[in-house]
Amino acid sequence: MRRVEAAGIRSAAAGGLALLLAGCMLGPDYKRPEMQIPAQFRGAAPPTAAELALPDTAWWRQFGDAELDALIVEGLRNNLDLVVAAARVEQFYGALGTTRAQLFPQIGAEAAGSRTRASEQTISPAPSINPYNAAQATLLASWEIDLFGRTRRLTEAATAELQASESFRRGIVLSVVAAVTTGYVRLRELDRELEVARSTLALRQDSLNLFERRFKGGVVSQVEVSQARSEYATALRAIPLLVQSIAQQENALSVLIGRDPGPIARGRSIDALAMPTVPAGLPSELLDRRPDILQAEQTLVAANARIGAAKAAYFPTISLTGAFGQASRSLSDLWSGPARIWSYGADVSLPIFTAGAIAGQVERAEAEQRAAVAQYRKTVQAAFGETADALAGIVNSREGLDAQQMQVGALVNYARLSRKRFEGGYTSYLEVMDADRSLFNAQVQLARSQGDVLLQAAALYKSLGGGWVELANQDAPQPAVRLGQRPPLWP
Repeated sequence: MRRVEAAGIRSAAAGGLALLLAGCMLGPDYKRPEMQIPAQFRGAAPPTAAELALPDTAWWRQFGDAELDALIVEGLRNNLDLVVAAARVEQFYGALGTTRAQLFPQIGAEAAGSRTRASEQTISPAPSINPYNAAQATLLASWEIDLFGRTRRLTEAATAELQASESFRRGIVLSVVAAVTTGYVRLRELDRELEVARSTLALRQDSLNLFERRFKGGVVSQVEVSQARSEYATALRAIPLLVQSIAQQENALSVLIGRDPGPIARGRSIDALAMPTVPAGLPSELLDRRPDILQAEQTLVAANARIGAAKAAYFPTISLTGAFGQASRSLSDLWSGPARIWSYGADVSLPIFTAGAIAGQVERAEAEQRAAVAQYRKTVQAAFGETADALAGIVNSREGLDAQQMQVGALVNYARLSRKRFEGGYTSYLEVMDADRSLFNAQVQLARSQGDVLLQAAALYKSLGGGWVELANQDAPQPAVRLGQRPPLWP
């Protein structure tokens, strides 16, 4: 009976020792913060099956402009922010490898050789052989046992930071596509405004020439000629300002796609660009694929893991060390049996009094975790806000465009009739100028309204994230490592 009990005790002790060596994990395990997330966006209708697939398509191709498609591909390949982001992923991969390596024994080797002559005039007697040789080769090993999970928590944090860096890179992919699209649409909008300004200038040039001829014939006064010249100068002044804005927009777009500042090739005009299909409603779960939300969550995971790493400093640190080698006065005897040397041992360190240093580290880690929770919630709320704004903007911008087109049509008729009335002597030139000025402003606003409608669609796809980021990512610079790939165990 005693033997059985002794065997049971030994088994329990062995099991306890194995459990102890396996270690425990201090600190809280990560759990996604609970948030009341609506099933649908504000004012959105239930989506159809076709609408569910829309965020996974290359939506920018729906504009039907080959030049825009080419600019986006060029931007994804050459944008320097993407190059930097890919390098950052590799940096965090290297940091993960450095942190994870502490989970495993560290093995190294040393070799040394020397020839020495000792003094014969000192208190210590000189060796019988003087001068003498010395040679040594040693294999070294050390291992810090992760008994309380400090290294495992730090590895968890480093893995989360690697994930966050990849999400950041994908966020840059998303931003580049949206920014190139926005820049191109704004460029085509300015092009249309320049066309309107030049067309208006030509009409006002004709009016000025007419008034100057009539003034010479004594039909009109100098006042009316001055009015016509003022309107002509106003239109003339608008042209260089628009040309400057176009050049600035081209330069900004060139830098965005990785070129030196210069001209940008054009495709379709602003009114010929097709409107991307916009779903009537999309489930809020799609926001889980937004890179900024994924980045914020992984940052939270890392902050959560560092709490456990900080708390592990309260407990003992156990390190095993060992050395095995050969040492001899001559190289020929280095590998003989008597030349063998070895040692092994264990080091245990335990903090007793740190004047609150460890408590401060724990408090700091917990505060960083609370801040990361708040930042995660803020990022999610901002994502919902952006999407709701984009959905509302699409509806309102379309209504505004319809009203603007109606106004332009009415003003075209007004300008035509006012000129006829003036030529027939039924009204003064002030009515013509008012109609002309109103039409010019309305046509400029129409170009802006057309751009706003297109940009609201781009803003919606940007706010939703979705599988289209994966499609765009195929043309972007890739880090030299794959996400989820473990760092190598060997140097």
